[in-house]
Amino acid sequence: MSSTDTFRQDFLKFALSCDALRFGEFTTKSGRLSPYFFNSGQFNTGAALGALGGFFADALSAASVSFDMVYGPAYKGIPLVSALAIGLAAKGHNVPYAFNRKEAKDHGEGGLIVGAPLKGRVVIVDDVVTAGTSVRESVAIIRAHGATPAGVLVMVDRMERGTGAESAVQQVQSEYNIPVIAIATLNDVMKFVEQDASLAVYQAKIKAYRAQYGVS
Repeated sequence: MSSTDTFRQDFLKFALSCDALRFGEFTTKSGRLSPYFFNSGQFNTGAALGALGGFFADALSAASVSFDMVYGPAYKGIPLVSALAIGLAAKGHNVPYAFNRKEAKDHGEGGLIVGAPLKGRVVIVDDVVTAGTSVRESVAIIRAHGATPAGVLVMVDRMERGTGAESAVQQVQSEYNIPVIAIATLNDVMKFVEQDASLAVYQAKIKAYRAQYGVS
C-alpha cells in the first residue's frame, strides 16, 4: 500500500470513529437512497479539527498543485481553511489564508474578505462539491480581487452523476479548468469497506449504488 493510500484510508477510519462517516440508508439532497453518508459537522472538537487539517494538508501535498494561499467560503469553509492552514504549517508549509463574510462589513476594517489579501494562486477548501454553487461564488470573489483559482480541495468526492452525465466535481473541473482534490473518493470508501469485515454487509450495496449513479 502506498503512502497516498495510507493517509486516505486513515482518514476514513478517523471519520468513522468521529461518526462523520456512516453506513446504512440515507436520503441525499437529490432524493437518492445512499448506503453511506458523510457529515462534516461531526468533526466538532479541537482534536478532530486538528487531525482533519492534517489530512487536508496531506491531500493537497499529494496533488502537487502550485498555490500561494488558501481560501474558505463562509460558513463551512471557515473552520476548514483555518485547520488546513495550521495543518500545512505543521508540515513546514506556512501560507496565508482568508475567508469571506456573507455580508460585507460597513464599519471597522470593512470589506468582504477576512484574513490575508487574496493574491496569487488560491486553493479553495470546502467539505464537498454538490451543485458547485459555493465553488462558483468563490471563483468569482477570487477573480474579482485579481487572484487566480488554483484548485478546489474537499473531504470526499462521491463520484456520482449530477443532473447530467458528469459529476459535480467533473463539471467544476471542466468549467474552470482547475483540479478538484479530495482526501478520499468513493473508490477509497469501497476499498475501506472491503478491508473491514465489520462493514462487509455494505459492500454489495455500495457497488450497486455506484453502478446506478457513479461516474468513472
